[in-house]
Amino acid sequence: MSRGIPLRKRLLVRLVATSVLIAMLSVAATAWLAVQTTTHALQAEQGQALADDAEILRDLSGYAATHPNWSGVTGAVRDLSVRLRRRVALTTPDGGLIADSARRGTSLPAQAVATVDPLRTDTYSEPGAQLSAVDPRAVGPYRLTPAERAHLHTLVVARQRCFQADNIHTSVVLTPSGRPFLVQPGGTPPDPFLAPDECSDADLGTPTTTERKALDELETLARSCLARRHLAPSLLLLSLRFVPTSIQPVQAPAQYTPPGPATAERQAATDCVSEARRDQLTPFVAPAAELFLGNGSSTSSSFDMSSTNKVKVAAVTALVFALTVAVTAMVATRLVRPLRALTHAAQQPPDRHVRVPVTTRDETGILAEAFNALAEGRERLEAQRKQMVSDIAHELRTPLTNIRGWLEVTRDGLVDPDPELLASLHEEALVLQRVIEDLQDLAAADAGTLRLHCEPVRVDELLAQVASVHRIAAGAAGVRLVTTSDRCPRLDADPVRMRQALGNLVSNAIRHTSAGGTITLSGDVDGDHVVLKVADTGSGIDPRDLPHVFDRFWRAEKSRSRRTGGSGLGLSIVRQLTAAHGGTVSATSEPGTGSVFTLRMPTTQQGSGRDSS
Repeated sequence: MSRGIPLRKRLLVRLVATSVLIAMLSVAATAWLAVQTTTHALQAEQGQALADDAEILRDLSGYAATHPNWSGVTGAVRDLSVRLRRRVALTTPDGGLIADSARRGTSLPAQAVATVDPLRTDTYSEPGAQLSAVDPRAVGPYRLTPAERAHLHTLVVARQRCFQADNIHTSVVLTPSGRPFLVQPGGTPPDPFLAPDECSDADLGTPTTTERKALDELETLARSCLARRHLAPSLLLLSLRFVPTSIQPVQAPAQYTPPGPATAERQAATDCVSEARRDQLTPFVAPAAELFLGNGSSTSSSFDMSSTNKVKVAAVTALVFALTVAVTAMVATRLVRPLRALTHAAQQPPDRHVRVPVTTRDETGILAEAFNALAEGRERLEAQRKQMVSDIAHELRTPLTNIRGWLEVTRDGLVDPDPELLASLHEEALVLQRVIEDLQDLAAADAGTLRLHCEPVRVDELLAQVASVHRIAAGAAGVRLVTTSDRCPRLDADPVRMRQALGNLVSNAIRHTSAGGTITLSGDVDGDHVVLKVADTGSGIDPRDLPHVFDRFWRAEKSRSRRTGGSGLGLSIVRQLTAAHGGTVSATSEPGTGSVFTLRMPTTQQGSGRDSS
């Protein structure tokens, strides 16, 4: 059906193209949104992961700085894992497991992310760590006693009141060792030169007993280091014992910077102070450990989309939805418009035989053409039905009128019921019976109830029987009847119905063949079919009338003259009987030369009305 439709006009191609367009738009929008959302999410996740890693390392370093070993770190590891939704594991440098938030037996990640060592912290450690890379929370022997803290607190509060009297606002901050100091808003220490004279910080800057003892120990360790390197102890001077005043944050002993130009001895002195400090703090901090981090923890995690990404997803979804609806509505409108015209036409009264305009050459246009052809066929069938009713009425009225007229005049005594009258009435009754029987045969064929009683039939015998029945009528018309069947073919058919079909053809030929003409009945074999022909030398059929010869009640003579006889149903019955046997019938003719009616019958009967009984 769609061979004549251009490819781009086909309904299937248009629907597929529309679907592909919508799919491409959806995929493109989804891909763009996924890239944008994923990129932002990964950036945020990477930033958050770095922040989480720094927090984990900072907390564990703080634990190590304030505990001499890792014996109680399991709780802290689990808390970090639950809070940050990360797997956290600690091992010794040689691989021994210290603590792990994952289930027992879970393999560790491929490599450690950092080493937790409060004496050698890295860039993830506490902000403001000493340049010596020691965690500022590792105070060890510098931790003040409660009495020292109380004494220093009294001093710093007094100094804070002095600044307050001069409208300088400060707050008290404690170092990890417990020493207090003052800071202004923003975290900067107040300028000591702005303080009143009575607000001296000499007592606040003096080392306590605990700090003096720790500094002496540190100095001893540093001098020992200098001695091992064959350096003069004077490089330390007295600055090693200097503890900043209360306006400087004390985060452990002050960073030592030897005076004088940068020399190898100066760097060596600095290294000795750092080494001494680590040696002094080692007994007070946990040993170094390897930190392993994973993507998951024992708790379930989920990805939470940000509000911005949610808005983007909603906006893109709405845009794709709007475009999809718009494109679909546009295409659907174009596709539905001719269908609506078809629906409107189909809802009209049948007697109007409405046609629809054909505006496209796609499947819808072909449907419109088929609808118009159906309407034309219905109109033609309606005209044929009306003509058939008129023809049936005419065919039945004529013999009935004759019979009624003769019976009435006989009843009135005007005519005696002699044999000639009875013969005339009998002939009219036979005409009436023939019309009724023809109508019954057609009705049975139309309803599919025409029964066939098939049996093997010799074609030569069939033709001879038909010729014998019609030879008297042919002789009366002056027509010669001839049969030919050289190869004596056989077919499986109902002999009675086949004689009826061939008899109708012979009767039709006799009526249309002038005296002196010839009618030939022949049979032959063509492959799996038997070909039966009835040829005459009569007047022939006009080429314009040839397609209608098998229509019911059709006559080449429109005058309805009974001169040629016939009811107009004979050839239609031939077609129905041939189709019931699974065969076909056709007609060829040349005006003035004659006509040939050909029946092609299968050698094995294939009709639906076969009776096997």
